[in-house]
Amino acid sequence: MLKIIKYLKPYIGYILLAVGLLFTQAICDLSLPDYMSKIINQGILMKDNGFILQTGGVMLLISLGGVIAAILVGLIASKVGAGVARTLRRHVFEKVSSFSNAEFDKFSTASLITRTTNDITQIQNLVTMMIRMMFYAPIMGVGGIILALSKDVSMSWIIILAVVILIGLIVVISIIVLPRFKKVQSLIDKLNLIVRENLSGMLVIRAFNTQKFEEKRFDEANKDLMKVNLFVNRVMTFMMPAMMLLMNLISVLVIWVGSHRVGAGQLQVGDMMAFMQYTMQIIMSFLFISMMFIMIPRASVSGRRVSEVLETELTIIDQNNALPIEKAIGVIEFKNVSFSYPGAEEPVLHDVSFVAKPGETTAFIGATGSGKSTLINLVPRFYDVTEGSILLDGKDIRDIAQHDLREQIGYVPQKGILFSGTIESNLSYGKKDASEKELLEAATIAQAKEFIDLKPEGMKSGIAQGGTNVSGGQKQRLSIARALATKPQIYIFDDSFSALDFKTDAKLRAELKKNVTNATVLLVAQRISTIMHAEQIIVLDEGHVVGKGTHQELLKTCEVYKEIALSQLSKEELGNE
Repeated sequence: MLKIIKYLKPYIGYILLAVGLLFTQAICDLSLPDYMSKIINQGILMKDNGFILQTGGVMLLISLGGVIAAILVGLIASKVGAGVARTLRRHVFEKVSSFSNAEFDKFSTASLITRTTNDITQIQNLVTMMIRMMFYAPIMGVGGIILALSKDVSMSWIIILAVVILIGLIVVISIIVLPRFKKVQSLIDKLNLIVRENLSGMLVIRAFNTQKFEEKRFDEANKDLMKVNLFVNRVMTFMMPAMMLLMNLISVLVIWVGSHRVGAGQLQVGDMMAFMQYTMQIIMSFLFISMMFIMIPRASVSGRRVSEVLETELTIIDQNNALPIEKAIGVIEFKNVSFSYPGAEEPVLHDVSFVAKPGETTAFIGATGSGKSTLINLVPRFYDVTEGSILLDGKDIRDIAQHDLREQIGYVPQKGILFSGTIESNLSYGKKDASEKELLEAATIAQAKEFIDLKPEGMKSGIAQGGTNVSGGQKQRLSIARALATKPQIYIFDDSFSALDFKTDAKLRAELKKNVTNATVLLVAQRISTIMHAEQIIVLDEGHVVGKGTHQELLKTCEVYKEIALSQLSKEELGNE
């Protein structure tokens, strides 16, 4: 939590102003019982109406001053709390944006969402509360004790009794409640995960008629969170009635003891009333302090969770002397590349070597789990190689600035990802200054223009969140068009034609061949028909390169490739190719 305090530095001026206002508010509040004592002793008992009106007017002005100070402190506290939360969210978002896939493997998406929203809100609430109470409560507590004792030292045991009971109550509640706070955040993570999975997988859930199962799963997580929250809230709810009971009992005790002293002529009525009010202020100050002590551990849990994200060491970072690159030629060379996922016992890729040249398509094929997607994800440095090196135009990609490296790449994932907005905003996502002509050209090559033209608003047609209002094939074509619009030197297609029918697949590949003549194309596919015309085909089997060459060469030299080809095409079809 201490690491979060540095985010208060930009607001130090506001905090100092708030401290001054809090001091003013506390002085105003502490002076009121004394004036009330004077009204009773010198005004009411002496029947001096003029003194009552005069002193009452002073009390009114002091009360007004305290109210104004309290309002200003509230505004400042809200501003600082919101500002700290905004800065934290921005830093967390920027940090997460720089995560490689290795870092994403450490945190679930649901957990990152909770940390960015709920956890930072807990920190914001604490900052706001601390500014309002951190200085006010101690001043009220200490000032109340001093002023109460100035009225009658002999009744100080009542204050000590009240404070001891109060501290005991706070300790008991803290012991019961604090361990639950960490559990609450974990349960929120779990609930967010289930909600996210259900929203993203709704079609699969409906297809398998598992709505009841998912409802039960959600209800269980929701019930677990409700139980813990309910327990915490019940304990916290108990605090306020307990405090009120304590205040009322102390008031009765002060009146009972004080009345005996008044009767004995040892204490004035006004002083007894002032003593009682100071005792109430002392109890309230301890109540405020207890609220802070309960909020601090809860916010500390959130602070640690946010700090975990901010302090995560990035596995993929730019070198201090990273090489700039403006326009790559596009020669990609894998030299004895091996790769293992963090914590994995066995490598996913073993000693992979090949060269992909500009103007040529290098395709990758193999069984599921053979390492195809992992291999091409190494090129944009979503992961870094474990052994060996990947060269771009003779330069190790680890020596090239990540931004410059990815500027050279047009990446199309297997699962087309679209953002809420319009077709136009999605196609221009990688090149904000792309002209309408460039976007139309990209859409035409990607075989997307035909269905775009059928929409009443064309390029201005809306895209729902996640692209749920377009089909899988349309989503893939728009994703391909988005990559084409950037006109990169390297294209990466990670099984990006899988949702296309054979006719559209063939037309798209023909257009790519005609229009993308000087770029390096890396193409992962499951279908032989998609890759059979590639200049170079790399066959992977359990992370090993078991074949390399053209379609015809591999049919003769690679048994794995031949088996895949025969499983998809007849011997006659293979013979005609």
